[in-house]
Amino acid sequence: MTYGDVAATLGTRGARAVGTVMARHGSDVPWWRVIRASGLAPSGHENRAWAHYLAEGTPLREATDEYRVDLARARYRPPS
Repeated sequence: MTYGDVAATLGTRGARAVGTVMARHGSDVPWWRVIRASGLAPSGHENRAWAHYLAEGTPLREATDEYRVDLARARYRPPS
């Protein structure tokens, strides 16, 4: 899920607030699964996230100097 997806699931548009909560308390949850809308890993944690993505078989798209999670294939959408 993206930060915006988490916010929408919680009934708000506060993606930045989700980022703040993740920065303070994210170590208690699988933080690498909350990504930026561009598909990029959480800022500053790209290398650690990469290891988790490989271990979990997360679909990735590689670019010349970075990678992105393939949101079309990997995005979780909770049931309505």
